[in-house]
Amino acid sequence: MKIFLLLVTALTCCFAAIAQKQERPVSVAVIGLTHTHVHWILGRKDRGDITLVGIVESNLDLARRYTQQHGLPMDMVYPTMEAMMAKVRPEAVTVFGTIYDHLEVVAFFAPKGIHVMVEKPLAVSLLHARKMHALAEKYKIHLLTNYETSWYGSNQRAWQLIHEDRLIGDIRKMVLHHGHPGPKEIGVNIEFLEWLTDPVRNGAGALTDFGCYGANLATWMMKGQKPHSVFAMTDTHKPAIYPRVDDEATILLQYPKAQVVIQASWNWPVSRKDMEVYGERGQLFADNGSTLRYRLDDLAQEVIWKDLQSSPPQDDPFTLLASVVRGQLKPWDNDLSSLQNNMVVMEILQAAMKSSRTGKRVKLR
Repeated sequence: MKIFLLLVTALTCCFAAIAQKQERPVSVAVIGLTHTHVHWILGRKDRGDITLVGIVESNLDLARRYTQQHGLPMDMVYPTMEAMMAKVRPEAVTVFGTIYDHLEVVAFFAPKGIHVMVEKPLAVSLLHARKMHALAEKYKIHLLTNYETSWYGSNQRAWQLIHEDRLIGDIRKMVLHHGHPGPKEIGVNIEFLEWLTDPVRNGAGALTDFGCYGANLATWMMKGQKPHSVFAMTDTHKPAIYPRVDDEATILLQYPKAQVVIQASWNWPVSRKDMEVYGERGQLFADNGSTLRYRLDDLAQEVIWKDLQSSPPQDDPFTLLASVVRGQLKPWDNDLSSLQNNMVVMEILQAAMKSSRTGKRVKLR
């Protein structure tokens, strides 16, 4: 009997240790602070799913400002990735530097088996994206991309109504609007503005900054299908402010039985991130993150849903990251954050850049 009790006690302790291990927060480091979306994680309320173990930022003045703002200690800031790894080893990193830096970060952490989540878009070019994809596959890490619109309750409900409930039939047209009055106009800090308006470090201007949202959502709604062709027009309406990049972009995607219009702008009078979907039997509008409207025909009354919220882990990028790292969730190939979806996004953006230069439609392989 005594042996039996000892065995039960040992098994209980073992199971408790396993449960504790499964439930412990994922250790995460932040790489770069120049993308102001970084406040999302620095100022995030503790959910018990991640713990911040380090920050890499060579601009110590910027690091002091942000750590002071969010009540974080400066001793968790390191000037380089190498310096941080000499002290701490995170399980995953989130990247908030320039888009050009994404490849370097993946190349550093992937061989170490450390998972990576980058801020949108995935890469500065299709060439960089392909190298990142190869690294992620070789070293078997998760490489995710974070978009604000991925966590919108309105978008998640739109997917359900369109693809699960078949409310409006097959998609025939989508129109996606993303943008604001301009990064300088809305007052982004100088560290962000310097690279956001640099064609090398950001790839382009509004085309990449906001065109990626539309490409991501379109690829998601079209279940990962690539468009047959891409045509794009770009312009710079404010050359005195943005002399090196576009501040206006319209991208047209042609699918076998659907068209998608992506409107990306640093010239909107009001900031917006909204989506229109037109199907065989009705239309559906996601006006913002929490409001959705649909109407099925001329005689039907419009139905409006407000205060829509996504459920965890689809309501927060870092909750999703923790779930993926812990193996509690396996992103399907066309998930908004998935590498497969965002490789298609990069093909669309690359084709759009080429089309805007040549004035010709670009066909995708």
